[in-house]
Amino acid sequence: MKRVLALLFFVALLAPGPIQAQVGGGSMEDVETLDGILDAYYEVVSRPAGTAPDRERDEWIHHPDALVAITGLGADGDPVIQTMTLAEYHDRFGAADAPAFFEWEVHRTVQRFGNVAHVWSTYASSGEPDGEVFGRGINSIQLYHDGSRWWITSWIFDQERAGNEIPPEFLPAEGTGP
Repeated sequence: MKRVLALLFFVALLAPGPIQAQVGGGSMEDVETLDGILDAYYEVVSRPAGTAPDRERDEWIHHPDALVAITGLGADGDPVIQTMTLAEYHDRFGAADAPAFFEWEVHRTVQRFGNVAHVWSTYASSGEPDGEVFGRGINSIQLYHDGSRWWITSWIFDQERAGNEIPPEFLPAEGTGP
């Protein structure tokens, strides 16, 4: 009997489901499809001036153990990276007194195998919805499907800059987008 209880306990620990699904404040539409979770990914970060990103919804679409990585160049011009949890990301960059910020996807390349997906998502950034673009880059987003929903497990991005232009294969075809 002890073996059976131990086995059931072990299976319960490994089984994804209701415990994880209670994280954050989004809807199942956000996480049922790759389109849904990627739309939510951009919607949570976009906001008018004086408001914070939608942290509860962001927690809903990210796995509780998700990793965030931000790359760029240091003052000396050498590559740098900052890694953090989603909570640390919000603590550092989620201030409600920040200026307006809107980001949207302009192109997507998806590679999927079983319950794992990798998305190269090219984005544009502006100070207003669909406004004049002040920056572009590519998000590399890793996702996991637990049998009932998608989770973002990690993401990393780099910005376009001189010498780091977005390659044509990561841009929309002529006449199909921004």
